[in-house]
Amino acid sequence: MNTYNSFNEIDQRLKILKLQREIYKESIKFNLHNAKTNLYPTRHIGSLAGLLQKIALTLVIKKLSGLFHKRLPSTPK
Repeated sequence: MNTYNSFNEIDQRLKILKLQREIYKESIKFNLHNAKTNLYPTRHIGSLAGLLQKIALTLVIKKLSGLFHKRLPSTPK
């Protein structure tokens, strides 16, 4: 609990609190804007395209390896 000796001290403290409140408000606005930007769907399209390319490449490699395996002559036992 703060004790004040004059109205000037009270006014000064109120000004400080008001400025702190404005800083917190701007900080919340900034963080909200960043959250909206990070969650925007077009930011994730690039990573999704890369994932789809990896999946497609894996499937093609599996398919080709299966075809080559079938064409190779089997070794007699």
